[in-house]
Amino acid sequence: MRVHVVSDVHGNSEALARAGDGADALVVLGDLIDFVDYYDHSGGILGRVFGPDKVAEFARLRRGRMGPEAGAFLRTLWAGLDDAAAVVREAVHEQYTRLFGAMTAPTYATPGNVDSPELWPEFARDGVHVLDGESAEIGGLRFGFAGGAVIAPNVRRTPGAAWRAYLRTDAELTGVLAGLGEVDVLCTHVPPAVAELTYDVVARRAEQGSTAVLDAIHRLRPRWSVFGHIHQPMTRRTRIGPTECVNVGHFRRTGTPHVLAW
Repeated sequence: MRVHVVSDVHGNSEALARAGDGADALVVLGDLIDFVDYYDHSGGILGRVFGPDKVAEFARLRRGRMGPEAGAFLRTLWAGLDDAAAVVREAVHEQYTRLFGAMTAPTYATPGNVDSPELWPEFARDGVHVLDGESAEIGGLRFGFAGGAVIAPNVRRTPGAAWRAYLRTDAELTGVLAGLGEVDVLCTHVPPAVAELTYDVVARRAEQGSTAVLDAIHRLRPRWSVFGHIHQPMTRRTRIGPTECVNVGHFRRTGTPHVLAW
C-alpha cells in the first residue's frame, strides 16, 4: 500500500490535483483555505478583499509578535464592510469548490484551523471522506482523524467575528482523541507538544502544540503520527517510542506529498 499525506494546502489546488498520483489513497490534514498569503499579499481572502497594503501591515504586526495589535487591526478592517461574514462565506465557498474538486478518490480529509468545517459536508462526495473524531481502514491499517488546532490559553474567542479559526481546547481534543480507539496511524492537523516540532524557524517563535496529541501517542503507540500546522518546523520528524512523528506540510509551498508505504 502507498498513501500520500499532505497538510496546509492553503489554496494550492493545482498541486492538490496531483497529490494522489501513484497512490492508493490520499490523506489531507487540513488548512485548505488560503486566508492570508504571507508571500503574495495580493493573494488569499484578505488580499482579495482589502488589497496588498492592508495585508502587508497585518503581516508586519503578526511577524512582530504583536498578536493583540494584529487582531485589533483585522477587526477594524472587517468593521469597514457592510456584511463581512457574507464576504468571507462567499470567498471560502469559492475556494472549497475548487479545492474539493481537485481531490482524487479515495481521499480522507480532516479540517485544520484555517478551515470552516461546518461547510465540509456540502463538498463530500463518493470517494471523498470528511473525518473528524472518526477512523477509517485504509489498506488494513486503522487511521484515526482529529482536526483543528489548539487555542492558546491567552486567546479569547471573539463573538460575532466575520471568520473564526477552527480551534479546540486541549481538553476538548483529549475527548475527541479518546473516541478514536486503537489506531495504527494518528492523523491530526496540530502537532504533539514537542519543542522541536512546534518551533517555527522562520517566524522565530514556538507555536501551540497539543499535549492531548502527545498523550495519545504515548497511550496508543501508533506506527505513525502525521500532522502539519507548523510551516517551517525546527524538526520535521522525530520518534516517540515506537511512533514515527512526521510533519507532512507545508504543501502550499512544497507541492510534494509525504509517502506512507507498507
